[in-house]
Amino acid sequence: MPLIDTANAFIELFAQPVRTGDSGSLAGLTFAAKDNIDVERRITGNGNPVWRRAHGPATAHAPVVARLLAEGAVLAGKTHMDEFAYSLMGTNAHYGTPLNSAAPDRVPGGSSSGSASAVGAGLVDFALGTDTGGSVRLPASFNGIFGMRPSHGAIDMAGVVPLGPGFDTLGWFARDAGTLVRVGRALGLTRKADFTVAWLPSDIWTGVDPGLAALLRPAVEKIAARFGKTVTDPLPIVGPEERSEVFRFWQGYDAWKALGGWIAAHDAELGPDIASRFATARSVSDETFARVDATRREIAGAMDKALAEGLVMIIPTAPGPAPHKDSSREIFEAYRQQALGLLSIAGHASLPQISMPAEKMDGGPVGLSVIGRRGSDGGLLELLEGL
Repeated sequence: MPLIDTANAFIELFAQPVRTGDSGSLAGLTFAAKDNIDVERRITGNGNPVWRRAHGPATAHAPVVARLLAEGAVLAGKTHMDEFAYSLMGTNAHYGTPLNSAAPDRVPGGSSSGSASAVGAGLVDFALGTDTGGSVRLPASFNGIFGMRPSHGAIDMAGVVPLGPGFDTLGWFARDAGTLVRVGRALGLTRKADFTVAWLPSDIWTGVDPGLAALLRPAVEKIAARFGKTVTDPLPIVGPEERSEVFRFWQGYDAWKALGGWIAAHDAELGPDIASRFATARSVSDETFARVDATRREIAGAMDKALAEGLVMIIPTAPGPAPHKDSSREIFEAYRQQALGLLSIAGHASLPQISMPAEKMDGGPVGLSVIGRRGSDGGLLELLEGL
């Protein structure tokens, strides 16, 4: 069954919601799952009609879905997504663009667009998404909701269609901090972390729009006040343009390994942006991958060392509010590359990151993020709970 537009949120609401019990830590909460996550007896469409036609219903729930159901949550439906999860804007050439209820004239962000839209519109209490390059964090910022990307490998990715396994993570959205925390704990992210220093990297804060920096300042100061010390040392890694380039080539090489064979064997009717992205992915040579992999390893090592002493990094989630829906492809692409300079920090180093709603800028929400060392997911959730 194709995804349908319900209240402009692009969620396929099941005639019979899926439940396994009425008790557990998530009892009383409803959720939705992005359409690259397996739900038993449902086709996993992956944002592309040819993929949907070529695959039968899933034979079992993805482990993450099974765990949430076991904790008492009720699965209300599956959500629209960007094609093959290979985009950040939330537009899909086949299924359209979900509603950004916080800024209806702007895109919702992707690739977990439908999940963010469904949560923002109040159709479900929380929703699962995947985050490879920013596909939970950016939609969270654009829709004025909470979103978490966990440490790479912290949540079982079985039963999820891969895009770039070296970056892929399972994340989730919620409208309030309490629900975001409840879901994280239900998924086993309970390990505490001692954060003692707030880190506001000077190169990040001087490199973003001054208006954005000023707008976020009160929220930044509120978080920083919880710590005994604040530092502003610049990031000990390459700059945003190189971070973005390294991500694009590394992810592209990984994506072609994961999906290239299927793409080449099928007439998948790719939208123009996705077709261009896969063409670039196919062209990444072994030599190019080796070069960017070396840089990625340097980034990861430097960030591990920098965050080891109890630092929690505070940065803007995105360079500004979501672009308008009628923006040109050039504007979307320019925004994407700028956003990746911020989003790829956590991705390169496999770090957990939470985006929280902050303010509105030019009529669109903007988010603020906290990032901790690898494995400090439970500590970030505890920090959020205390704000």
